[in-house]
Amino acid sequence: MVASQVLDASALLAAMLDEPGGASVADALDSSAMSAVNWSEVLQKAAQIGVDTEGLREDLEALGLYIVPFGVEEAELAAAFWPHTRPRGLSMGDRACLALASRLGLPALTADRTWAELEIDVEVQLVR
Repeated sequence: MVASQVLDASALLAAMLDEPGGASVADALDSSAMSAVNWSEVLQKAAQIGVDTEGLREDLEALGLYIVPFGVEEAELAAAFWPHTRPRGLSMGDRACLALASRLGLPALTADRTWAELEIDVEVQLVR
């Protein structure tokens, strides 16, 4: 896997739904990774708004997106981030993204502005 950034669900959804900032995410798909936890979020939110997700994973993987299994190391990092992210209301999915970014030493791309206020050792890049 050759990735330059880790996508949060909000970043991929911005690209899929043509939202502000989504074009830059779409351009970066060929060098992006995403936690399987965040992939699950994307599928759930897409289904919630009526987006057909059949074949979506295969299409995105063909563009270069790498979906990374959520493992023990990510679980431990996500748990360690909890006290630092709780005041900003970050979810387990948010922490899964940050954990993968931390493990890979890559920036995390998100549309969630509250991440910019985090005081953790992960570079956060806002897509909008």
